[in-house]
Amino acid sequence: MKIAVLGTGMVGDTIGTKLVQCGHEVKMGSRTATNEKATVWVKKNGTRASHGTFADAASFGEIVFNCTHGGASLEALNLAGVHNLKSKILIDIANALDFSKGTLPSLIVCNTDSLGEQIQRAFPDTKVIKTLNTMNCNLMVNPNLVANGDHDIFLCGNNVEAKATVTKILRDWFGWKSIIDLGDITNARATEMLLPIWVRLYGEFQSPNFNFKIVR
Repeated sequence: MKIAVLGTGMVGDTIGTKLVQCGHEVKMGSRTATNEKATVWVKKNGTRASHGTFADAASFGEIVFNCTHGGASLEALNLAGVHNLKSKILIDIANALDFSKGTLPSLIVCNTDSLGEQIQRAFPDTKVIKTLNTMNCNLMVNPNLVANGDHDIFLCGNNVEAKATVTKILRDWFGWKSIIDLGDITNARATEMLLPIWVRLYGEFQSPNFNFKIVR
């Protein structure tokens, strides 16, 4: 499958590398076609890896992963192009965190809205699925790093078929065993608002290798 990964940071690098390892063709997108980080990533991952602008990647991908910084996601997706994202599944991993007041971030949007909802409103013909945003990127692609994978991942979105496809991706490509469907895209408010407690737990544990498990 041809997949677009938007963003050249740690999350984009990790997700893109895992997808290449799964046998997919992956194009990493950034603001410019000559991004240094993307160039290094391509050299590291071989012939199934390529890079270009956000628009190049979005046009290329049958499925798109948004791995950009949440505060810049809408701008990046606009650069990717409404026409390039139309009718495609967009897996939104981003969190709109504001670090302007120190190392403990607040949320740019919360309570009555979410980044996931903002993206869905801006791109009504795109199937936005929010998931993978409640953990460290290494755990995203390897849940067995913690408790033999005995913990939970959340997803939400308006399109039932798209959620089924993403559930299969999470299970078959990334190895997730417990996937909790929270419902429509408004539930991105809840998963994004887990980030403040995640950051504080990271400070307490001094390690990103932890996750949430729902016990019933």
